[in-house]
Amino acid sequence: MYGKAFAPEYQGALTSLSVNSSLVDVLAAGTEQLAAAEQAGQTGEAARSGLAVAEAHRRLGQVGDADRAWKASYRAARAAGDTPAMAWALWSGGTLARQRGAFPLARRLLGLAAELGERGGDIVVRGYSLAGLAETGRIQGDYEAVGRLHEQLLAEARRRGEARHTVWALEGIAQMHRNTGSYDSAYAMFEEAAEIAERADDRRGHAWALRGLADIVSVRDGDAERALALLTEAEKSCTEMNLISALAYNHKMRGNVLYRAGRYTEARDLYTTALAEFRAMSEPRGEALSRLGLAKSLARLGHDRAETATELAELARELDRIGLRHAHAMVARAQTELGLDTDAEAAR
Repeated sequence: MYGKAFAPEYQGALTSLSVNSSLVDVLAAGTEQLAAAEQAGQTGEAARSGLAVAEAHRRLGQVGDADRAWKASYRAARAAGDTPAMAWALWSGGTLARQRGAFPLARRLLGLAAELGERGGDIVVRGYSLAGLAETGRIQGDYEAVGRLHEQLLAEARRRGEARHTVWALEGIAQMHRNTGSYDSAYAMFEEAAEIAERADDRRGHAWALRGLADIVSVRDGDAERALALLTEAEKSCTEMNLISALAYNHKMRGNVLYRAGRYTEARDLYTTALAEFRAMSEPRGEALSRLGLAKSLARLGHDRAETATELAELARELDRIGLRHAHAMVARAQTELGLDTDAEAAR
């Protein structure tokens, strides 16, 4: 039995904030409490309120502000001798590094966070940090290395009845199943994640699960209208909670659904929107995936083949630089799908 979802990153005087609180409201409350704590010389409280500020900035796509905030939170926690708070700040920094595509830094910060969480006796930040390491490996396509960790964290979350972490783990495992072609098991896991998130009132987790379901419904069943309806439902939560990154990924997925349905003009427009959103928040993974969808849509609409080939080659190099193995394979499939690999062979 799962209880109501909670947000352990909202700490100190901010524990009354909900997992569903608008990020604008979180940022306002956190900034106010941080200023009060600093004025009162309460370094421990400054560290904890600064964590909420860092997370709000990160999820709003305000990368520079998020980077400054998590580092300030860490310095305050260290000054207070608060080991768990230091771990939480490092978790925030590691999560931001992953969002920015700095995967080696993300692994280093999240590893340190897990160690400090264990040393400080905070099993929640330890679990979140290990989850961050697992997600980093999954995003990079290293499924064999992190699959077992995902399963371990899912078992721990189920045992504790922690809805939010159970939903996260289910969605991560489901994504790996989807990417390796196991659509039925992926659908079942996304569906369970959506049900748990809805019962636990975790609107963020529910929105991500709906996005996963929409992807499966589109690619497995060819049901574009149902997929678009699921994305519309998810988009409502993203908009109301100011989930900027989740909203951009929702738009990118809508582009995927439209592309698969042969609605290339609509897909082009959605990919263009998502690309602008990802660039605004300096998120290279989302930017690269949107560029890929846009290049494919333009190619279907008659764009010059040589220019498309150049764009895909540049994307392959960019994805190599970032370290996204699965996404790099997607570029190779796009080249085959559009017949550009045969062009390259002919040129050779």
